[in-house]
Amino acid sequence: MSDGTAESRVDREDWLDPVSLLRAAVVGLFMGTADAVPGVSGGTIALIAGVYERLIGAITAITPQRFLTGVRSLIPVGEGFSIDRARRLLMTVDAGFLIALGTGVATAVVLVTRAVHFANANAPVVLYGVFFGLIAASAVVLLRSLPPESGREIAMGLVGVVIAAVLSGRSTPLSGDGLLVVFVAGAVSVSAMILPGVSGSLLLVILGQYERMVETLKSVMDGLASAVLDGASLPFDQIVVASVFILGGLTGLATISRVIQWALLRARRATLFFLIGLVVGALRAPIAELLGREAVSVSTTSVTAFLGSALVGAIVVLVLDHTAVDLDLAEV
Repeated sequence: MSDGTAESRVDREDWLDPVSLLRAAVVGLFMGTADAVPGVSGGTIALIAGVYERLIGAITAITPQRFLTGVRSLIPVGEGFSIDRARRLLMTVDAGFLIALGTGVATAVVLVTRAVHFANANAPVVLYGVFFGLIAASAVVLLRSLPPESGREIAMGLVGVVIAAVLSGRSTPLSGDGLLVVFVAGAVSVSAMILPGVSGSLLLVILGQYERMVETLKSVMDGLASAVLDGASLPFDQIVVASVFILGGLTGLATISRVIQWALLRARRATLFFLIGLVVGALRAPIAELLGREAVSVSTTSVTAFLGSALVGAIVVLVLDHTAVDLDLAEV
């Protein structure tokens, strides 16, 4: 969305309307829930809820110049302290909407990742079976919404499949523990959150960082709670990892999301097929994860549990697609 469109928000009177903010927070809860599990995209939820265009416009309206202008308006130097100038700037970037939406997303991510952590420790076959079903059904929905029309589109889709399949093994190039890896994972995954069809957590699975970030988030939340309630020391190592991931995510929103936007403008369908290919290729990830665990053995019981939970995950996505929206990626 252009800056001109963003500037028009200055005249909006409902930017802090309680009902509008509550609705944004609820949408954020659903988006966060979707993005916390591989397969379903928070961007798709935003599209379903009718806030996708507003979200993209608000994100692209945030520029370094506007950020510095906002900081200067709150510091009594230069042009001086000006609440009115700061308020108008917040309206320009639709800050009320972004804060409400972000609060909902963060709340859902914290709650869902705790559930994922529990399931990963106690029922990994069921957990990754659900992930497989979510990913497979998402691929079906996306391919149905955008059938290929040229060899170029098919080729781009195959490139995405190969890249995701190669990276989905347990020995991925980004499966290390360095902070640079965490930064890159945050930048890529958070950028993907705003794309319909591509889940940020799915890319974390592909990059080999999903379980680590789930563990990190749980450790940080538990550590903060213990520090407040029992006076325990803060888990600074985990806080640093989480902070670097968030910094990478903010950087991704400011940069990679614009690269993706540029690619969509230059070659929309080819780019979308590449993204769909990533989803298809990521089907290897849940299986590779389970096969790499010594505690998980291939047996009739485990295969049945995996397929049954995969069916449940697929049904969730197909029901959502059938009842909520007729997703047309070509029009996104």
